[in-house]
Amino acid sequence: MPSFIDRVVLHAAGGDGGHGCTSIRREKYKPLAGPDGGDGGHGGDVVLVVDPRVTTLLTYHRSPHRSAGNGAPGMGGWRRGADGESLVLPVPEGTVVKDADGHVVADLVGAGTSVVVAEGGTGGRGNFSLASSRRRAPGFHLLGEPGQIRDVVLELKTVADVALIGYPSAGKSSLIAALSAARPRIADYPFTTLVPNLGVVEAGETRYTIADVPGLIPGASRGKGLGLEFLRHIERCAVIVHVVDCATLEPGRDPLSDLDTIETELAAYAARLDQGEDDPVPHGRVPLMERPRVVVLNKIDVPEAAELADFVRSDVASRGLPVFEVSAVARTGLRALSFALAELVARARAGDDTASSSSVAGAEAERPVIRPAAVGRRDKKPLATVRLIRHPREGEIYQVRGDKPERWVRQTDFANDEAVGYLADRLAAGGVEDELVAAGAHAGAPVLIGSVDGGVLFTWEPAMTTGIELLGARGTDARMEDRHRRTNAERRAHYHELMDAKEAARQELRDEAAEGIWTDAAGWSDEDGA
Repeated sequence: MPSFIDRVVLHAAGGDGGHGCTSIRREKYKPLAGPDGGDGGHGGDVVLVVDPRVTTLLTYHRSPHRSAGNGAPGMGGWRRGADGESLVLPVPEGTVVKDADGHVVADLVGAGTSVVVAEGGTGGRGNFSLASSRRRAPGFHLLGEPGQIRDVVLELKTVADVALIGYPSAGKSSLIAALSAARPRIADYPFTTLVPNLGVVEAGETRYTIADVPGLIPGASRGKGLGLEFLRHIERCAVIVHVVDCATLEPGRDPLSDLDTIETELAAYAARLDQGEDDPVPHGRVPLMERPRVVVLNKIDVPEAAELADFVRSDVASRGLPVFEVSAVARTGLRALSFALAELVARARAGDDTASSSSVAGAEAERPVIRPAAVGRRDKKPLATVRLIRHPREGEIYQVRGDKPERWVRQTDFANDEAVGYLADRLAAGGVEDELVAAGAHAGAPVLIGSVDGGVLFTWEPAMTTGIELLGARGTDARMEDRHRRTNAERRAHYHELMDAKEAARQELRDEAAEGIWTDAAGWSDEDGA
């Protein structure tokens, strides 16, 4: 099992909200003293928090399914259910959170930065909270909403000031080991380094971090050799250092061609960032190809490498790039390199401070205008949209979509007639009934509230829109029962139907007797039977 994981898929589930309680207070000499059912508790959230002590996503690779606590149901005596415990998950600094479609949800940089990836469900209201001047003793409660279930992708991007890039076995691990106290694995074969290594360098009064990125090969920007997995770790670095191997014995390789190859891969990867959602520019960072770059000609302790470094130094300098000749083994040229990198890092930090201060000054120049949010439906916008769709099984139906109507449906206990009547009142007050009429719906039309897969399908009855004063016993709703009182004319017609049916039966018996099918038993005698 690897010890360093920089990409995992986290299956997060927020806690479910607790159901409300239906309870009637009982006192001496007061059998029905009013409702006292408490509300249900809210479900816990799943929260990601940056923890400097965490350096890998290995924990979530081994156990990707995480869920928060559920809210407790309400109780009688106005007792509210306890809220579910939120689940706080520590992640390394530099973690990028994406949804299932690849859109960036949060970029977690800085200790203590947090984001909620799965919200807990809202607790249901008890009958005490549902009581009103006309509904004095509700016989129902609202159900708690289920918690949000969400799959998010966690990608770790190294947070460092300087990034060392180059071909495999170019001496990047040896260089970071010589500059800092980091002790990466070093071997004489390619791709020894498979995970980024971080080190801290102190040069004078400047202290900065340096990252050893695994080696790149041609085609890395297209994913060859796990190039995309490696290139991701240089997006946050302020300075890029090209480590060039001057002592390589591979045919077709030289310092200039190696530099051109790595620069081409960086440009291709930067183009991918500009076209995607991970572009660092909107986050206030300098574009990847505009950041300062330094070329390090490594392994000059080898005589042939030293001669080659002297030969290509002027060509590299002509491109406007600072050049340093170093040897990680002999520890030659490291001091000059460390101070040069410290100066570039200080400039980058000063630029960030200037940009942040200018943005703050601009914000102070433009005074914010605070406008209170509208309460209710002052903007006259409908709470839901109604459209005629074709259901795969039910045919043409009217679909109602909206956050509030769908939430009301989730909170309704359809086994309780009074709760269903309360839902009808909420839909009528919210203007959903008017939208159905405007869409052409009629009595008895099938209506779907929510999505095609998880919505609730019912038959629309406009008569259900009003009538709270017709409520009967607790838990019942007269609008849900078929209590049609017959008129005198209906009773008279029903009586005549019964009399006509009775006379038709008698006439059938007379016809059968006339045909001799049967005789009257009253005229029989014992002699006839013998």
